[in-house]
Amino acid sequence: MSAYFITGTDTGIGKTHATCALLHRYAAAGCRALGMKPVAAGLEAGANEDVTCLMAASSVSAPMAWVNPYALQSAIAPHLAAAEEGRDIRFAPIHEALGHLRSLADVVLVEGVGGFRVPLGPEGDSADLAQTLGLPVILVVGLRLGCINHALLTVEAIRQRGLAIAGWIGNGIDPAMSHREENIATLTGLIPAPLLGVLPHGREPAAAAALLWLP
Repeated sequence: MSAYFITGTDTGIGKTHATCALLHRYAAAGCRALGMKPVAAGLEAGANEDVTCLMAASSVSAPMAWVNPYALQSAIAPHLAAAEEGRDIRFAPIHEALGHLRSLADVVLVEGVGGFRVPLGPEGDSADLAQTLGLPVILVVGLRLGCINHALLTVEAIRQRGLAIAGWIGNGIDPAMSHREENIATLTGLIPAPLLGVLPHGREPAAAAALLWLP
C-alpha cells in the first residue's frame, strides 16, 4: 500500500489538476487509486471543488469524511477559515482517515493545501503535517516566471523536514511563458528528484495522464 504527499510551489498552480492526472495514470496501470484532501477551504453548495475533482478521478469510492476530514466554508487561509468556525485543525483525524483510505486502495495521493508552509492550526503548518505523515513528497511546479526560485525554496524546505522527494511535475499554467523549455531544463538539473512529466496548459487530467511517469 503506497501513499504520497502532493505539495506545490504556491496556491493556484494546479496541484489538484496534477493529482487527478496521477490518479488516472495509476488507474491505467491497474492500480486502485484514491485522492485525499485533508484540509480544503472554500465550499460551494456544501462541497469543495478540489475534493469533488479528486473523488471523480479516483478509481475507488470512499466516504467524503475520509477524503476531506476538514471542509471549511471560507476560501481563505485554512487556519483563518477554521478560526471563523470555532474549530481547530488537528492531525490525528487526518492520520485516522488516511489509514482508512490506505486499507481501500493500492495508492493514496494526499494533496496538501496551498504551498508547503501554509499555517493550519495549533499543531503546526502543512509542512508539519507532511512530516508527521512521513510520506514521500511529489512537488508540483507551476510553470511561470519565478518558478525556479519557488521550486528550489520548496525543495529546500521539504529536505529540511527529512522527507524524501519522489519526483516533481511541471504544470503549464502560463501558456505564454517565455523560455519554458529552458526553465524546465534548469529545474531538471537542480531538483534532486526525477521529472515525472510536464502537463500542457488546458488539457484535461484524464488526457494528460499519459504524459506522466509513476514515481
